[in-house]
Amino acid sequence: MDDGKPSGPRTKWWSRPSTDRDRPAGPEDGAAATGVADASGTAPAGPGGTAGTTAGERLPHTTPDGDYTPAPPAAAPPPAAAPPPAADRGTPAPAEPAPPAAEPHVHRTQPLHAPDEYSTPPYGGPGPWAPAPPVQRPVATPAHGTPVPPPYAGTDGHGTAAPPVAAAPAQGGQEHHTEAWAPPPPPHTVPQQHPVPQPSGQTPQQTSQWMRYDPWGAPRQPLSHPGPGQGVDDVRHRKARRGTVLVGAALLALLAGGIGGGVGAYVERNGGLTTVELPQSGRDAGGRAPDSVAGIAASALPGVVTLHVNGSAESGTGTGFVLDDRGHILTNNHVVAPAGSNGDITVTFSGGESAAAEIVGKDSGYDLAVVKVTGVSGLTPLPLGNSDNVRVGDPVVAIGAPFDLSNTVTSGIISAKERPITAGGEKGDGTDVSYVDALQTDAPINPGNSGGPLVDAEARVIGINSAIRAADSGSGLDGGQSGSIGLGFAIPINQGKRVAEELISTGKATHPVIGVTLDMEFTGDGAKVGGKAAGGASAVTEGGPADKAGIRSGDIITEVEGQRVHSGEELIVKIRAHRPGDRLALVLTRGGKELSKTLTLGSASGT
Repeated sequence: MDDGKPSGPRTKWWSRPSTDRDRPAGPEDGAAATGVADASGTAPAGPGGTAGTTAGERLPHTTPDGDYTPAPPAAAPPPAAAPPPAADRGTPAPAEPAPPAAEPHVHRTQPLHAPDEYSTPPYGGPGPWAPAPPVQRPVATPAHGTPVPPPYAGTDGHGTAAPPVAAAPAQGGQEHHTEAWAPPPPPHTVPQQHPVPQPSGQTPQQTSQWMRYDPWGAPRQPLSHPGPGQGVDDVRHRKARRGTVLVGAALLALLAGGIGGGVGAYVERNGGLTTVELPQSGRDAGGRAPDSVAGIAASALPGVVTLHVNGSAESGTGTGFVLDDRGHILTNNHVVAPAGSNGDITVTFSGGESAAAEIVGKDSGYDLAVVKVTGVSGLTPLPLGNSDNVRVGDPVVAIGAPFDLSNTVTSGIISAKERPITAGGEKGDGTDVSYVDALQTDAPINPGNSGGPLVDAEARVIGINSAIRAADSGSGLDGGQSGSIGLGFAIPINQGKRVAEELISTGKATHPVIGVTLDMEFTGDGAKVGGKAAGGASAVTEGGPADKAGIRSGDIITEVEGQRVHSGEELIVKIRAHRPGDRLALVLTRGGKELSKTLTLGSASGT
């Protein structure tokens, strides 16, 4: 049914910008402008998007570039037919088309945009893939002008709000406001509502969200320092303040360095800011187990002495130990030998007391000597053990004065027994050569330990330290100054006791002999009896122990008391390990045959 709306062609919302803005209005404009009024008496909006105007009242417009262009006069439209009465609106009436009017020739201007050959919206034709653009409905305006938003109130370069700028009056003496061009808002922000007419002479309220958008309205941040511009005084003040800060920092660093240096010096001199007390155990009673090294040393040290010998040609230092409370001290012969017949011997005890001593007796063949001190009381004699009871591996302690370091204690074990060694021989005539059937130990022994005691776990003397095997040579204890390499040798105390008793009693020691002269040039296995003695005499002493046992020149002795003999030196060592008068079982070889002989040892005076 007829609802009072025009039945002519409907307005198309898809269109590109008109290229004939300056042509006069034609019939199409009149048809669009002669719509039926709504209930409020205001005509609906036409295709141009402006409500409340007719085609003959074309408004001035502003170009997209912001230039103001007055609207050309429009041609008067034909009179519109009166609308049917309200009672007859229910029956539709056929619309009579308006007679076409002749369109005068109008010069068409160049379009602002080149034709889009792809018909891309909104300048091209409608595309099947893009939605329709939103319709922008500005608010209704009075006939005398177009409303604009309030003047822009932005900020200056320092963030301070700038005063609004008044718009220039429009042509004809009327006040006209020019609206700055801005891009349309997004589609979802455009309100779809009809404009509300405003009374004449009043500024319409901008209810449309797109008209309130101002891209330049956001507060701008200052390009440099906020606030008013900085002058020369401000710059000088800032530089002065910076200089003051730097000077203060330098003074603070200097003060901190001085304080730190003072604290460091105090800590270095005093060891800290506070007294440091480390935890420590209290003093004990000092007791040790008697069989420990400390217990053995405590028991044996009071009986050990250090000897300083000065002669006319040489001097030396050695060690000895007390034999009895009468002042007899046992030591090595090579320790007291530098004194000669008129040298000086000084004995220093473990407590630091010193006393002069004299030689009682000495023997180069055994490398033993006895000296005696007088006018000394409170002596501590060392107990003597039995060297025949010693076993390899038994712990031992050596006490002496190596390199004149008195009261030096070292410990080790018995490494071997019955080691045949020879020491001395510096004279070259054989009178100073000693033959020792020694105890071997790995307890460190060095030059100066000579004559000191080698004690067992019960602090009993089992040997007299006499020689070491040096790394650079095979010389005796004082033949060089090399240190210990763990090869030390001690005279068994059983032999030392016998020789010491003879030296104290008679001043001389006796040597056991068999009465033969040995061929020391023999390189075979065993000890060979020589062919002739010195002066052409027989190598076997007539009426001596060997002659009585049936030993002849050229015989080779291979065993003594069941122990193998490999050289003449070993035979001498094995014989001197016994006392004169002892019976010995011998095995010898004569003409390829092995014979067994038994003899009784004789005696000879030592030197």
